[in-house]
Amino acid sequence: VQLRESGGGLVQAGGSLRLSCVVSGSISGINFMRWYRQVPGNDREMVASIFKGGDTTYADFVKGRFTISRDDAKNTVYLQMNSLNPEDTGVYYCNIWRGPLPYWGQGTQVTVSS
Repeated sequence: VQLRESGGGLVQAGGSLRLSCVVSGSISGINFMRWYRQVPGNDREMVASIFKGGDTTYADFVKGRFTISRDDAKNTVYLQMNSLNPEDTGVYYCNIWRGPLPYWGQGTQVTVSS
């Protein structure tokens, strides 16, 4: 299983980015997919989750600003990020589980300038 994130970059505070994560193989059977982020010196933290039925959960620090979605036909999960602030800077990772094993992408860098 391979996951490939894209869409990161440099943006000014208040701006928006849309991250994509393409998964090799069908995602229709995957119960949930998640986005995490990590800044140097900190643990990786969960940002958003989307479940097979479409339910979503968000970390408090992104509620109302970020939206996770999935397109099973394209084997892709998205993270729309609006109203970005410098504290959102970090490497963003896509995560899935297949059975007992977690899978991660290589990450995409998001940098928000003040």
